[in-house]
Amino acid sequence: MAYRNINYEKTRTFCEHVFKGYGFSEEESRIITDVFLFADLCGIESHGMQRLNRYHYEITNGMVNVHAVPVIVKETPVSAVIDGNDAMGQLMAVKAMQLAIEKAKKSGVGIVSVRNSNHYGCAGYYANMAMREGMIGISMTNTESIMVPTFGKKAMIGTNPIAFSIPADPIPFTFDSATTVVPRGKLEVYAKRDGKIRNGWAVDENGQESTDAERVLNNIIGKLGGGILPLGGAGEENSGYKGYGLGMIVSIMTGILSGGATDNYVYKTGHGSGIAHFFMAINLDLFGDKEEVRKRVSTFMQEVRDSDKADGQDHIYTHGEKEFLAKDKILSEGIPVQEKTYEELKQIAEYTHSEEYLPELM
Repeated sequence: MAYRNINYEKTRTFCEHVFKGYGFSEEESRIITDVFLFADLCGIESHGMQRLNRYHYEITNGMVNVHAVPVIVKETPVSAVIDGNDAMGQLMAVKAMQLAIEKAKKSGVGIVSVRNSNHYGCAGYYANMAMREGMIGISMTNTESIMVPTFGKKAMIGTNPIAFSIPADPIPFTFDSATTVVPRGKLEVYAKRDGKIRNGWAVDENGQESTDAERVLNNIIGKLGGGILPLGGAGEENSGYKGYGLGMIVSIMTGILSGGATDNYVYKTGHGSGIAHFFMAINLDLFGDKEEVRKRVSTFMQEVRDSDKADGQDHIYTHGEKEFLAKDKILSEGIPVQEKTYEELKQIAEYTHSEEYLPELM
């Protein structure tokens, strides 16, 4: 499948006009776009522009409440539970992490769980919000059931990413990973390419490994059985049960603690998606001099990068490094998009009366 580039700044302007076309305010559109394009800046196609079509569907079908007013339903000096009332996931998540950061500045730790939200994009964006304030940031979200538990053939657990970020020099440490072998967005990308995914990624409705991206996606959407395998793969020999366990932890920290929907009830609430999130900000002052902690992290990361390389390899990357290095290239050369994705953008531009802002293919 051919890729063409679109200018980053023009794409930002386009996205802001698209979201305003749905009814979001100028500031809300800016926030959503910032989160949205964070993925493309990091070179993560699965959560970038190619996902706009999904948001279009959920907004136009009323799953996302454009005018939602989130409500804090429980609060302490170090914690809060928020009901998002079907708010746009990016807006809800930014609000929740900001609250966690405020609490961490006052009390050392801030913990916020959210229920009745929607898909929020890259988990790493919110962990980085705390990192930029000199804190540890943790972000998790559940999603609709997409992971088949070890020895099962029915999806019961979400993609359920975990993100962790801490300040360091010259590159922060940011870990952001689904607890499945790959996220759903990766299947969407491959479905647009040639329709084939790799062995060991997913199983069909009978619990047998499948390389048919469209079949697996349709099974997930139609709740027909099968889905994506846990991180580690099928069975126990390659430790798939560890990904399964990590996915369950995210389910507990999000859907359970918030009093919201667990993964197997997401998109079955009768209104919005019911997605739940978890955010945590930890002030490094709790552990002594925060600059000393930062130096220790930086030193360790550099020692890892400088350690002996495997034969034929010349670089060891620390988590977040590749994404950090991708930014300059994207800003100068543009965002790569597939032809099918660009056709989707054309349709969305027409719907939101944003045609004049649609960036041209480079």
